[in-house]
Amino acid sequence: ISPFANNSINLNIQISCLRFVGPQQQGARFIHHPPSLMASSLANFQHAQAASRDYISQPRIMYKTVSGVNGPLVILDQIRFPKYAEIVHLTLADGSTRSGQVLEISGSKAVVQVFEGTSGIDAKHTTCEFTGDILRTPVSEDMLGRIFNGSGKPKDGGPSIMAEDFLDIQGQPINPSSRIYPEEMIQTGISSIDIMNSIARGQKIPIFSASGLPHNEIAAQICRQAGLVKLPNKSVLDSDTDNFAIVFAAMGVNMETARFFMQDFKENGSMENVCLFLNLANDPTIERIITPRIALTTAEYLAYQCEKHVLVILTDM
Repeated sequence: ISPFANNSINLNIQISCLRFVGPQQQGARFIHHPPSLMASSLANFQHAQAASRDYISQPRIMYKTVSGVNGPLVILDQIRFPKYAEIVHLTLADGSTRSGQVLEISGSKAVVQVFEGTSGIDAKHTTCEFTGDILRTPVSEDMLGRIFNGSGKPKDGGPSIMAEDFLDIQGQPINPSSRIYPEEMIQTGISSIDIMNSIARGQKIPIFSASGLPHNEIAAQICRQAGLVKLPNKSVLDSDTDNFAIVFAAMGVNMETARFFMQDFKENGSMENVCLFLNLANDPTIERIITPRIALTTAEYLAYQCEKHVLVILTDM
């Protein structure tokens, strides 16, 4: 613990060997016990007491240096070695915790974007903890059939996901030259899309809509009817329903729309192959930035690690 630890222990032992009896008529006297009577347990106790008293070891540094709050941003001062895109845990005065991400660094100052909003953050009593890591999301094949909020936390009342891996939501770069030329398609069950603008595997298409048009119904219909096209010369796994998954992410939807999606998926029996992410209109706006990234990270895991064909539907971009 310290190069002076042994000296301090010896000093404690020597002092404890001298017991003050009390003043006598001829004056005070000391009784000296031989060191052989000192038990090893007492020495260990003195060692542990000195270590706990003089040295406090924490895995991370806790900061209470919030200098300002502006919208979804929190400004911190006197930060040691902050990193860009580092995740920060904030503990409020009432004990609740929130998460944020470092957006800007200037010397020892750091600007943190709080995902859950900054309402209730007190500059004097808020404690910040820098994790030293980027934002990662837990992924597992058990996420199919579950409903999550915009931050990837369970929303259906079920248990937490037993993560098989924690992946960076920013994704990894893909080498275009290593991609397989898209030739096979995914059917949506809508003739105008399958015939005139068919979706090839590995391709993305936008669906433009306007206010009052049934874009939510179209998204739910695609999620309900989508599947792989069966080809006679392909592997049997392509025609297996367990080899196809859908990742559905809704951003900024109201409660009625969220209820519509959940009820539609459950009634039609397609929920077991769907991973649903819902960011409601009353959820923090900043959360909508990470919702599509978490959805795409989950889809990449199901595609590359679990070897599934995955259809991703994002509404409303």
